[in-house]
Amino acid sequence: MLTVHAILAKKGNEVVSIGADDTTLEAARRMNERGIGGLVVTEGDRVIGIFTERDILRRVVAARRDPATTRVREVMTTPVACCRTETSLAEIRGVMTAKRIRHLPVVDEKGLCGIVTIGDLTAHEVTEHETTIEFLNSYIFDRR
Repeated sequence: MLTVHAILAKKGNEVVSIGADDTTLEAARRMNERGIGGLVVTEGDRVIGIFTERDILRRVVAARRDPATTRVREVMTTPVACCRTETSLAEIRGVMTAKRIRHLPVVDEKGLCGIVTIGDLTAHEVTEHETTIEFLNSYIFDRR
């Protein structure tokens, strides 16, 4: 059974976070600079929310709020769904589909230790499928 650990082992544990009292303008700039679609909102070592592109569109822009004065805590998604390194990829896929989310922070007993995105999950599954296809092609066409 493949777990979140497999994805983190490949991509690393870096997580870009933001404080709840930072502005949504700062959050948008940070996401843009890093080329990412979401930030984990932390208070110390605790995950208290997540702030994504969808939050900007729905809760800031569409609500006609000023990003320079709107604080992340006012519009972040909370409570945030999280997973653990031992969570299966099948379970992650199910949670993301059921909750219609694309970012899942990974936590352990010490706190935040990574993040898995729908892109990470898809890339991992594509690699797994390509490996299976190569094996089957080799088995079928290289037999003598």
